[in-house]
Amino acid sequence: MKLKSIILIVTISALTSVLSVWGYSKWMQKQYAGTQESGKLPVNYAGFFDKNAPAGPVDFTAASTSATPAVVHIKTRTKAKQVTNNIPKRRSPLSDFFGDDDPFSDFFGGPRVQMIPEQRASGSGVLISDDGYIVTNNHVVEGADEINVTLANKKSYKATVVGRDNNSDLAVIKIEGSRFPYLVYGNSDETRLGQWVLAVGYPLNLDVTVTAGIVSAKARSININKGDSPVESFIQTDAAVNPGNSGGALINTNGELIGINSAIASPTGSYAGYSYAIPVNIAKKIVNDIIKFGAVQRGYIGISFLPEGLSDEQKKQQGVKEGDGIFVSGVAPEGAAKAAGIQKGDFITKVNGVAVQTGPQLQEQVARFKPGDKVSVTYVRNGKEITTNVTLKNQKGNYDVVKNEPANIVNKLGAELVTIDKATAQKNDIAGGVQVKKINGGLLKNTRMEAGFIITRVNGQEVKSLEDLTNLLKAAGGQVQLEGIYPGYEGTYGYPLNLSAEEGEGPEQ
Repeated sequence: MKLKSIILIVTISALTSVLSVWGYSKWMQKQYAGTQESGKLPVNYAGFFDKNAPAGPVDFTAASTSATPAVVHIKTRTKAKQVTNNIPKRRSPLSDFFGDDDPFSDFFGGPRVQMIPEQRASGSGVLISDDGYIVTNNHVVEGADEINVTLANKKSYKATVVGRDNNSDLAVIKIEGSRFPYLVYGNSDETRLGQWVLAVGYPLNLDVTVTAGIVSAKARSININKGDSPVESFIQTDAAVNPGNSGGALINTNGELIGINSAIASPTGSYAGYSYAIPVNIAKKIVNDIIKFGAVQRGYIGISFLPEGLSDEQKKQQGVKEGDGIFVSGVAPEGAAKAAGIQKGDFITKVNGVAVQTGPQLQEQVARFKPGDKVSVTYVRNGKEITTNVTLKNQKGNYDVVKNEPANIVNKLGAELVTIDKATAQKNDIAGGVQVKKINGGLLKNTRMEAGFIITRVNGQEVKSLEDLTNLLKAAGGQVQLEGIYPGYEGTYGYPLNLSAEEGEGPEQ
């Protein structure tokens, strides 16, 4: 009897203890709802704390040491230029009597002449081959008369422009030599939000400088690039970038090149939190095209789409329907999309299996291909997903290779051009030049230039013959300044000209 009592007491005590602990735990759950359980992670952390996780603190020394010798300091000089308002000066009827000292000449109107002083600027560049090819920003070298490159070891070289692209703000220049250090291409597609990156360049005319930050956004567009079909799909970081960093390297912690630093978002012009780099997967295709062809071989799907950031009311006015992907607002009649069956009102959701939700994402994918390449495009129409192959075309709607040849550039001007003879040169007190006999169309029709104009300079460099003109236009590309005279009128006149422009509107992508 005594044993049974003891067993009963022990059983009741144990049951009471279990019930007390269970009740207390339930009460505690109500007091601290939402607390994390030790050893358990939410689903969004799946795959983080595994073999792919970093083993320890990130060390930037190896990447910095390998990258800095391959990032160069670019210094440019632009000669002083004389510009006018392009109004021809009428000849004074009294000039025959007074000659060059005619006191009444100012009363007969004419151009207001202004002298733009010599300009010097600097930026950065990245060596991409051991034989001296360098990639930088177009705005670093555009319009420069002289380009000097200084390496991290303080050796300096004269550089020449291989080619430039306004649409992407990229340029390729070259220095003579061999066995240069250079950066290895990484894969910008593999960059992830929150990933550590390093910006390497020559900010504020300082020596080579390395700053660190993280990737804060991808496929960002800030509407800064020039050109007739600008491409923007920047990697956004918070690595400190200042004036002078343009054209420098954005690298990962393995020391691989993943972007070309291009712009900053700032109310002051200096670093204020965010910088933008062109993804290397876009840059390397453009660079290879420039080196091989002299011009970018850009493929187009042949559609137009609306800019980012439209309000719901603006979308309604444009007839944009609800849906995921990129709304096709127009299809080029002779474009690749039309031939593949894509229609206005479709939503493009993938390119080669890669999901695209914005215009910059679409541009980033398509910019990697040239005319004639086939890409897989997935789109949605009336709720049904369709995948088709699209053979990309160039901006003119065919598959031809675009070449930046001198003759082609001159033909784009749309004018009858002749080298002036010695008598005409002596009469107008010039060394030589190219006269515009007639303007038929082309690019010159968009300027205020008139027939009879004699071109004497391109971007400040002397033109004596048609051969000089074609060679200078070929070397310049993009935006140029044509300068010259009108026989019988005083003063020098200047006309800005965009050689990258086309005669009509092309598809946006």
